[in-house]
Amino acid sequence: MERKTVTQTTAADEIDHLMGLHPKGFDLSLGRIENLLEKLGNPQDRLPPVIHIAGTNGKGSASSFCRAILEAEGLAVHVHTSPHLVYWHERFRIGEKGRPGQLVDDAVLADAIRRVARVNNGEQITVFEILTAVTFLLFSEHPADAAIIEVGLGGRFDATNVIREPAVSLIMPISLDHQAYLGDRVELIAAEKAGIIKPGVPVVVGFQQEDAARDTVVSTADRLGCTVSVYGQDYHAHEEHGRLVYQDETGLADLTLPQLPGRHQLSNAAAAIRALKAAGFLISDRAIEDGLQNVQWPGRMQRITSGPVVSQAADGAEIWIDGGHNPAAGHAIAEMIAELEEKQSRPLFLISGMINTKDPVGYFAAFSGMARHVYTVPVTSSEAGVDPVALAEDAASGGLSAQPAAEVRQALEMMREDFGDMEAPPRILIGGSLYLVGEVFAENGIVPS
Repeated sequence: MERKTVTQTTAADEIDHLMGLHPKGFDLSLGRIENLLEKLGNPQDRLPPVIHIAGTNGKGSASSFCRAILEAEGLAVHVHTSPHLVYWHERFRIGEKGRPGQLVDDAVLADAIRRVARVNNGEQITVFEILTAVTFLLFSEHPADAAIIEVGLGGRFDATNVIREPAVSLIMPISLDHQAYLGDRVELIAAEKAGIIKPGVPVVVGFQQEDAARDTVVSTADRLGCTVSVYGQDYHAHEEHGRLVYQDETGLADLTLPQLPGRHQLSNAAAAIRALKAAGFLISDRAIEDGLQNVQWPGRMQRITSGPVVSQAADGAEIWIDGGHNPAAGHAIAEMIAELEEKQSRPLFLISGMINTKDPVGYFAAFSGMARHVYTVPVTSSEAGVDPVALAEDAASGGLSAQPAAEVRQALEMMREDFGDMEAPPRILIGGSLYLVGEVFAENGIVPS
């Protein structure tokens, strides 16, 4: 255990050093990473079959479903996701034959970072681009049957979009987010996401709320000569008698409901199943069933039942945590909360922190008429955190009663003082930012694995 602690700081120190040398945030272009990868021998061209995933929401869920199903089939699966919640290692999962993939060992990660940084030799680049190169290097050096690569931001100019020929391009739900980078209309954002589509490579389109988003992706795929599978047209899923019924042109599959909560996970699971089939993987219904039962995705409608946060809350409080941070995610979370309310009525409270690239008013509006009160808190792990006072004003603009607090701990104390005579123990949702989720995880000693 002591050795693990020492090695964890080694990788963190390497990344801290990088962040001191290179600009933070995103600089959407491909020239820098293409040049770096060329010097590294183009490891992105030596990967196992790649499932490349873009979208505004649902990327992480789709990655988790794909991984769980493939591993249930006995395959070794590498996974790249971002951002992380607590440790940088969460972004790099190394597949192993016959057992679930593991987060990269700290010493291995630190060594890969040093090698990539050495080859880059101080050239201008972003930290995300270096870490993406680290992903390709690690995945190329460890044999596996599949690699799941999640886009960081957008698609067309995302650093992961140097993959020349993935096995499938999966486009998950698209909505307004990161407008400063991607555009202020859903069809513009969809065009950026569709930028991962490669000529002749199968495309799977997940559920799309907006016709414009779906049409933009389909037209891009058609133009590039790709076979396209669209949710609701070529495949779909619904709940029937407590089971998930999945259907495509090959027939029906009667499956267990996904372990991940929320009705939207039905379409997410369906998109993952369809993507695996389109990529050419031979997966059995048994593997799909096992994958749906065992899938995990930390920080998404996850209930916290122990630790400091629970002990600080009102007696009997039900505490949920979710990193959803845009209006579409807000509506999905509100729908899940409504399902909980149907089973057991409790007063709902939000403890929310956000960063300044989001639409807080749209997020809060999803809870109008549901939440009794919002406590806004700072996001201390990001320089882009919104001031709690301003965020409380955004919540009020979204139709909610709100006030700022200095931290989650104080918000829980204020809740006890302000609403101590509630008719039932509260239901508390802590969220609005994956950064805030990570902070709560760290405080509660929760380490995603």
